[in-house]
Amino acid sequence: MKLFTVKKVAVILVHALVGWALCAATIGICLQLTSLINALIIHAVGAPVYFTLVSRNYFKRFSYTSPIQTSTIFVCFVIFMDFFIVALLIQRNLGMFTSLLGTWIPFLLIFLSTYLTALWWKAFRAKKTPAKT
Repeated sequence: MKLFTVKKVAVILVHALVGWALCAATIGICLQLTSLINALIIHAVGAPVYFTLVSRNYFKRFSYTSPIQTSTIFVCFVIFMDFFIVALLIQRNLGMFTSLLGTWIPFLLIFLSTYLTALWWKAFRAKKTPAKT
């Protein structure tokens, strides 16, 4: 069992925060420049791209958690931030959680992109590391 220190937890959460901040910035900027539906589509496309890049960096440099743990932590962090910061503090209602395109599809894509990136990175690392005999 891996020992989790405050530093390790902070590293994981900072990576999740960066991904969430990129998503929040995307939706915020797009809402100023285009229609709601276009902003949601751009956000749904951007979210997995951002989390692919964030998770690649995390697994390349740290890799403290398994693919499933990391994916779960990242998506739970995003749900937590969306619920408390966006829905309760900014919008002051939970209406955003009724939108498939606005929340549930991006949540699923964040989970999948993080998980698949982690699997790819672990396989890539395995190929580069010579087998010990």
